[in-house]
Amino acid sequence: MRIDVLTLFPEAITQYAKTSVLGRASERDVWELYVHDLRDETIDVHRSVDDTPYGGGAGMVLRAEPIVATMEKNPLIKKPLIALTPSGRPFTHEVARELSQLDGFSLLCGRYEGFDQRAIDLVVDDEISLGDFVLAGGELAALCVIESVVRLLPGALGNDESSVEESFGDGLLEYPHYTKPAEFRGLEVPEVLRSGDHAKIARWRRAQALRRTINRRPDLIERRGGLSSSDQEILAEFPPLD
Repeated sequence: MRIDVLTLFPEAITQYAKTSVLGRASERDVWELYVHDLRDETIDVHRSVDDTPYGGGAGMVLRAEPIVATMEKNPLIKKPLIALTPSGRPFTHEVARELSQLDGFSLLCGRYEGFDQRAIDLVVDDEISLGDFVLAGGELAALCVIESVVRLLPGALGNDESSVEESFGDGLLEYPHYTKPAEFRGLEVPEVLRSGDHAKIARWRRAQALRRTINRRPDLIERRGGLSSSDQEILAEFPPLD
């Protein structure tokens, strides 16, 4: 997969992309990153990328010219070009899965008060929002999108099953995890996890994932169409944790 990022802060993207899951996946040729500095397509000595908004108002607006010029002068940039904006469609695990099916895509990082709308109209194919909050720029949002997509690609993780069993993989939050020691400050690992009965462990984990999602994100249960009869049976089999 090829991912292009259009930004005013290239190092913010490239430095993080060298670390952890993204770095290892890149070394395995699972994905490749191309970062484009929007300032490279400015035409004045100050490399200006922003200006005051028509109609007045606080802040500055990212100009359309460097964005459009970057796209026009780099025909290998992957489409679709996705702008990271507060008004975009919400970014979810399903959207990450959708993007992971492509051979590549590009992300446009905003700054200041946003983009000149003509850049959106001329070269942007989609808009995505990370959530109902505001960041200083789109770089952190871009990295969130990239990591959530890349880790879904075959070979990105040490164990491909990891991306299947984690939160949202089946529309549910993930079950609680435990490791050694078996007892810590009076709290013990649930007996079922030490039983060696893998079929029962799988059912227990399913029950905990269901119960956690019911308690913390009931909207996800509604999105799945409610609890099935098998869900209700497995919840009855395992009572809530103390």
